[in-house]
Amino acid sequence: MKLERSLFFTLAVVLTLIVFSSCTNNAYNAGSKKVLRNNWFICNADSVPFSGQQISSGEFKVKNWYPASVPTTVLHVLVKNGVYKNIFRDDNLRKIPTKQFKTGWWYRTVFSGGFSGETVLLEFKGINYKANIWLNGKLIADTSRVRNAFLQYQLNISSFLKKGKNVLAVEVFPPKPGDFTMGFVDWNPKAPDGDMGIFRPVFLEINKGVGISKPFVVAQLSKDLSQAQLTASVEVTNYQESNRTGKLILKVNGNELVRPVTLAPGETKEVIFSPRDYAELKIKHPRLWWPYTLGTPYLYKARFVFRNGDKVFDKKPVDFGIRTVSSYFTKQGFRGFKINGKKILVRGGGWTDRLLLDDTPESVKNQLEYVKNMGLNAIRLEGFWGNSQAMYTLCDKLGILVMVGWSCQWEWKGTLGKPVNEKYGGILSPSDMNMMSHAWQDQIVWLRNHPSIFVWLYGSDKMPNPVLEKKYLSILTKYDSTRVHLASAKEWTSLVGPTGVKMRGPYAYEPPVYWFQDTLYGGAFGFNTETGPGAQVPPLESLKKMFSEKHLWPIDSVWDYHCAKHAFGTLDRYTKALEARYGKAVSVKDYAEKAQVMNYELMRPMFEAFSAYRYKATGVIQWMLNAAWPKLFWQLYDYYLMPNGAYYGAQKASRPYHAIYDYAHHAIYVVNDKLNDKNNCLLKIRVYNDKSALKFEKEIPLDLKANSSRKVFVLPERNWGSPVYFLDLRLINKNGKEIDNNFYWLSAKKDILNYKASTWYETPTKQYADFKALNTLPKVTVAAKIIGKTKVRGNMVFTVELKNNSKYIAFFEHTALVNKSDGQTILPVFWSDNDVSLLPGEIRMLTATIHQNDLKDKVIRLVVKGYNE
Repeated sequence: MKLERSLFFTLAVVLTLIVFSSCTNNAYNAGSKKVLRNNWFICNADSVPFSGQQISSGEFKVKNWYPASVPTTVLHVLVKNGVYKNIFRDDNLRKIPTKQFKTGWWYRTVFSGGFSGETVLLEFKGINYKANIWLNGKLIADTSRVRNAFLQYQLNISSFLKKGKNVLAVEVFPPKPGDFTMGFVDWNPKAPDGDMGIFRPVFLEINKGVGISKPFVVAQLSKDLSQAQLTASVEVTNYQESNRTGKLILKVNGNELVRPVTLAPGETKEVIFSPRDYAELKIKHPRLWWPYTLGTPYLYKARFVFRNGDKVFDKKPVDFGIRTVSSYFTKQGFRGFKINGKKILVRGGGWTDRLLLDDTPESVKNQLEYVKNMGLNAIRLEGFWGNSQAMYTLCDKLGILVMVGWSCQWEWKGTLGKPVNEKYGGILSPSDMNMMSHAWQDQIVWLRNHPSIFVWLYGSDKMPNPVLEKKYLSILTKYDSTRVHLASAKEWTSLVGPTGVKMRGPYAYEPPVYWFQDTLYGGAFGFNTETGPGAQVPPLESLKKMFSEKHLWPIDSVWDYHCAKHAFGTLDRYTKALEARYGKAVSVKDYAEKAQVMNYELMRPMFEAFSAYRYKATGVIQWMLNAAWPKLFWQLYDYYLMPNGAYYGAQKASRPYHAIYDYAHHAIYVVNDKLNDKNNCLLKIRVYNDKSALKFEKEIPLDLKANSSRKVFVLPERNWGSPVYFLDLRLINKNGKEIDNNFYWLSAKKDILNYKASTWYETPTKQYADFKALNTLPKVTVAAKIIGKTKVRGNMVFTVELKNNSKYIAFFEHTALVNKSDGQTILPVFWSDNDVSLLPGEIRMLTATIHQNDLKDKVIRLVVKGYNE
C-alpha cells in the first residue's frame, strides 16, 4: 500500500517550465524534470469517433483539434483559438453554450526521447475533474482513480515508453454538482465549462532507478532566536527489480551529510537527518525568514542526492526558511499570530484565481508586487490552492504570509448531504472521506516547504465532521506540524478547541465609523478572516473595457451581472450611499470619479482601525484582494490590474509609521509597525474648514515604540464652521523629515448605524455623512511634472513633483502615467502614494515604478486630475 501511494500520490515540486523536446543521446541527467507544456491539442470527445487506444497511438492523425498549452482549461483554449471573443464584456459570458461542456474532452500531446535505464514518472498536479489517461495505446489510469480536483498523481510509465515518439492522451470529464472541485461560490459567475481540464502542470520526472521524493526541512528555533536545529527528511524508492545500496547525501548550509541506504526491490524508505546525529544541523545565529514588514525573508537551500560511487541516481533541491509560527489568545478569546515569537498584525486580502484558471507567473508576480506595494503582509486562498507553486515561491521571496485551505464547501453540498448541524459541512461516505483526506495530504506535502504559509485551513464557513477532522489532523501530525492549523475560518469549536477567529461580516457598505465603533460583529477586535466595506467600483477606464457604449450608462442589469451573487447582486447599497454622501452622479464619468473617493474613504478606516486597536485586534483579511474577472465588487485592483481608490486607501492605512484618526472616539493614534523603536518624533495636527482656513493646530513630541499603537490625543468636538472639514496629520522624525502624512475629509453630519438590525453581511445606516460640499470647493491649479527617471533592477522609477499653486487645498489628486498614443494607463504601476490632497502651496514628491518590459514602444505622459481642479 505504501508503494502504491508513492507511485500514484507522491508529490513533487514544480519549479521550472521547460518544454520537453526530442533527445538523441538516449540519456537524461538524474533528477531531470521536463514539463509537458507545449504542443498539446484538445477536442470535444463527442466529435471524435475513436477510442483512447487509437487516439494515443502514433498512427492517429489530429485534424481540426485546437492547439493548446498545458495547464489550461477547455474554455481557455477555445478563447485562445478565437471561438469565443470578448467573453467578459457586457454579459457575453452567459451566452456561451454549455452543452458542449457536459461531456468529455481529449487532451493529446506527443513527446520524443529515448530512455535507457531510467525510471520515468508521469506527474499530474491537478485535473478537473475525472480522467482516463492513455499512453502509447495503453490505459495507464482511469476514472476510478483519477477523480478529484485536488488529488495529485505520479505514474511510473517506464514500461510503456517507446524510443522516439510517445503519445499521451487524457480524456477529461467535467465536474458535476457535489464533486470535490474548486468554485467561486458567490464572488462571480461560474466558468461555463466548470473549469474542466488539466489546470496544473504535467511533467516527467526522471531518475536512474532510485527516486527521491517528499523532501522536507524543518527548523526548530531557540526562544532567543540564536540557534536553529534542522531536521531534514526525504523518501527514497527503489524502482528496480534488485536490491540497491547507495548513499543519501544532504547538502545544506555549506555542509555535506551522508547516510547509507539499502533498498529491496520496490521498497520505499523515509530517511531522516536529525540534529541528534549530525551536529552540522545545529546552526548558530541563523538568518531568519521574516515577513517583509518585520525583516528579511531569508531562504536557505538544501539538496538531496542519492548516489553509488560516481553514479547519481536522483537529486532533489528544496528552498526553505528558518522561522517559527505560533499563536496566542487575547483576553476576549480571539487568536493572534506570532512569527519568530513576535506578534504580527495580519493585514491581507482574499486571493482568487482567474475565472479561466489562466494565471501566469507574470500575472502572479504583478499581483503579489501590488500586495507589497500596498503594505499588506498576507493573502488568503480559499479553495483554489493556486495553479502552480509559482505563487508560493514568490511569497517566500517577497516575505508575504499565506493562509491556505479548503473553500466554504457550499459547492460540495450535493455530496456532503444534509448538514449534521450548522457548523459541519455535512455527511460524507467513508470512501469520500478517504478521498478528501488523500487530497488534503497531497496539498500539504506539495506545499509544506514554503515558509510563507503560516496557516492551514481545513474548513472555511463550515468545518469537517469529526471523523474527517481526525483524518486531517493525523495527516498534519505525520507530514507537517510546523504551523498553525484551523478547523474553520469561522469561530467554531472543533476537536482541537476553538478556532479563535471570526467571520461575522460585514461584506456590504459600511461607513468609516463602523470599524472603530462596532464591538459585536466585524469591528476592530479579534481576527477577522474575511470582511470589507462591500463594492469597489473601478475607474472609468476599466468600466469602458467592461461595458459597451449602450450599457455604460445608466447602470442597468448588465452592471448587475458584474456584481457578486445572492445578496450582493446589485450596486444598490453602494449607489445609495454614494448619492447620500457625494451627490447624485450625472454621468458614468461623474459616478466613477466619486466612486474612487468613496472607495478610498471606506477602505482606509478598516485597516486603520485594526492597526490602531492592536493587539485587541489581531488581523483582518479584506474580502477580496483581486478579481477573477472584470467585476464591481470586492477588489483592491481589478481584473485589468487597475488599482481603484480602495487600493490607495489600504496603502495609506498600512504605512509602517502612521498617524490614525479614530472616527468613533475622535482620538488620534500613532503606530509603529516595525520591530525597532523610533524615538524623538513629532506629530503635527491641523484642522481646516472647507475654505482652507486653518481652524486648529497642535504639535505633540512622542516616541514610537516597536510593534505598537498608542492613543496620543483626542480631537476636540466643535463646530469648525463648515459642513465639511479636513484633518491633516504629519509624523516628523528626529531629523525633521516627514515619515507619514494622512489626510481626512470629515462631515459635520455624522454617520449613524442601526446595530439592532445587523445581519451577517451588513449593519444598516440610519443617517449618512454629507460630503456634497466637496463639489463646490474653491478651484485650484496643481502643477505636475516628471523630474527624474531611474532604472532599478528591470524597472523604471519615475519621480513626480506635484505643486499646489493655489491658496486652497487641492483635494484628491490622482496621478497616472499613460501611453501617449492611446491614453491608456500603463499597468501594472506601483505608486509610492496616490489620490493625495495637498495643502495650500504644498509640494509633494511621488514615485511610480513600472516594469521596463511594459514600457516598450510607449511614450509616457503624466496625467493629474484633482476633485476640485
